[in-house]
Amino acid sequence: MKKHLLYLLTFLACGIHPIQAQKFEELARTPQMGWNSWNKFSGNINEELIKEVADAMVSTGLRDAGYIYLNLDDCWHGERDSLGFIQCDSKRFPSGIKALADYVHSRGLKLGIYSDAGRKTCAGRPGSFGHEYQDAMQYAKWGIDYLKYDWCDSEDINPRGAYSLMSNALRATGRPILFSMCEWGQSKPWTWAANIAHSWRTTGDIYNAFDGTLDHGNGFVQQGVLQILDMQHGLRRYAGPGHWNDPDMLEVGNGQTVNEDRAHFTMWCMLAAPLILGNDVRNMTEETRNILLNKEVIAVNQDTLGVQGLRFGRIGQLEIWFKPLADGDWAFCILNRGTIPTTYTIDWQQFNFTDEEVSKRSTNFDTIDYQIYDLWKHKYIGTTHKQTQKKPQVEIPGRDVILYRLSPKK
Repeated sequence: MKKHLLYLLTFLACGIHPIQAQKFEELARTPQMGWNSWNKFSGNINEELIKEVADAMVSTGLRDAGYIYLNLDDCWHGERDSLGFIQCDSKRFPSGIKALADYVHSRGLKLGIYSDAGRKTCAGRPGSFGHEYQDAMQYAKWGIDYLKYDWCDSEDINPRGAYSLMSNALRATGRPILFSMCEWGQSKPWTWAANIAHSWRTTGDIYNAFDGTLDHGNGFVQQGVLQILDMQHGLRRYAGPGHWNDPDMLEVGNGQTVNEDRAHFTMWCMLAAPLILGNDVRNMTEETRNILLNKEVIAVNQDTLGVQGLRFGRIGQLEIWFKPLADGDWAFCILNRGTIPTTYTIDWQQFNFTDEEVSKRSTNFDTIDYQIYDLWKHKYIGTTHKQTQKKPQVEIPGRDVILYRLSPKK
C-alpha cells in the first residue's frame, strides 16, 4: 500500500493541467473494434462469462477480423480499500481483474473496463470522482487497455474538466489505454475533446429497435438505429484518425431482422463509428456471423483516410450516402428507411460533387470510370461509365441497404 501511495503522489506531482490533457495519440488511428457486455447482459457479468466471450471471439474469427477489445461494462466493481483503491466484485471475479486481463491477453485480445466521471456509476457502483489518478493507476496495474467513462451522478461536475482529468491520469500511468468518453453528447464534446479522448458518444443510449424511441421516464430516453443515425448530421467534420464520433454500440444479433441488422452495421461503417459488438458472440446465427465478419464492409469502416461518410440526399424513404476512401475509392450506399422494397434507377452523373467540408475529394463521375463492387453480394457488377446505354436499376428491400465500393478503373 505504501508503494501505491508513492506512485499516486508521483502522478499528482507530475500530472498535466486538465486544460492540457493529452491522450495516447498512437491509438485508434482507425475506429476501435471490439465487444462490450452491456447491450446483451447489462450488469449480469462475471469472470466465467468474460472468458467464454474471449474464447468465442477467437473461435468465431471475430478477433482476426479486427474485433480486439473485450470490454467490461458496469457492475464489475466491488468497494474501495482503506486507501481508496477500487477493487473488483470478488464474488463475480474471484480471480481478480489482473488474472482476467492475463487470460484475455493470452487469447490475443485486449481488456477494457468501465467507470464513471460521477460519484457513482449508472448502476450505483463506485464512480471515479475524486479517485481519478488512483483508478487510472489501478487499471494500468491490472493490464487494462481501454476505458469507457460514463456520465451518471455528475451533478455540478464540469465535463471538460472531468474528462481532461481522467485523460491526464491515464496518460500519467504510461500504459497506452484507449479512452472512450460516454458523456452522451450533452456538452458537444466533438467541439473540444479531440486531444482528450479517442472517441466520444454523440447521443444517449441505443436500444434494440431499428426505428423508435423508448422513454423510461425521468429524462432517460433510448433511441433506435434511425434516430441515432439522424443525430449524426453535422458532426462529420469533427471526426478523424484518433478521434471518432461514437453513435453507441451495435445491436446486431440481438433480435432485429437480418435486413435491419445489415443496414445498422452498414451505416455504422459508413459513419466511421467504433464497431463495438453488443450481442452474445458465443451463440450467433449464420446470418449474424456473416454480417459481423464481412471484411469488405469492415474495410469501409477501417479505411485509413479516416473520413466519416456523408448523406448526399434523400428521395422519399431512400437515403444516398457517400464515403471517401483511400486510393481514390468511394463507398456508395443506398439506405431504405421504409418497410416496403423500393426500386431506384442509378444515374451516376447526378452524383458529381466535391466533399468541400472534410476530404476536398470530388467524385468526378463525368471524367472517371469506376468499377462497381457489391460489398454484400461480393461481386463486380459493372462500371459507372457515362456512355453506358442502360442506367442500372436496383431494388432495396425494406429497412435494408445496398453498398458498393467504387474504384477508379485502371
